[in-house]
Amino acid sequence: MQLAEALIERADLQKRIEQLRGRIAANARYQEGEEPDEDARELLAEAERSIDALEVLLARINATNASTTVASGQTVTALLARRDALRLRHALVTGAADATAGTTGGYRQLRSELRTFAALPTAELRSRADALAKEIRELDAVVQRTNWEVTLVD
Repeated sequence: MQLAEALIERADLQKRIEQLRGRIAANARYQEGEEPDEDARELLAEAERSIDALEVLLARINATNASTTVASGQTVTALLARRDALRLRHALVTGAADATAGTTGGYRQLRSELRTFAALPTAELRSRADALAKEIRELDAVVQRTNWEVTLVD
């Protein structure tokens, strides 16, 4: 199985577990004289089995990411950490640019109100956000390509 296929299976298991959680909650209690639509005990057992399968799959995915290196010599785990940091940085810079541009509110309605000024250079922040977004896209491409080229470890 390729790493990318394992990631798809991981997402499916996570969705399944969330669906089961909702179904368990909907069928955990019922009124006297009625029967629940589904057996909450069986749903709980199925959710437990799905969690066990997810745990094994996550361990294999993590082991694969830690042992796989790309052309730059970095592991996939390091690339994923870099991507997470870049996403946080992008959100930070974009939020700062939005705040300096006044897109978050705080505009004057009357001429007699005090004017506000940007404490940070909006254009530079937007340019930096664009560069960060490009770096994220390029990193994502490397990760995605690697996911389809690498076989999941046992």
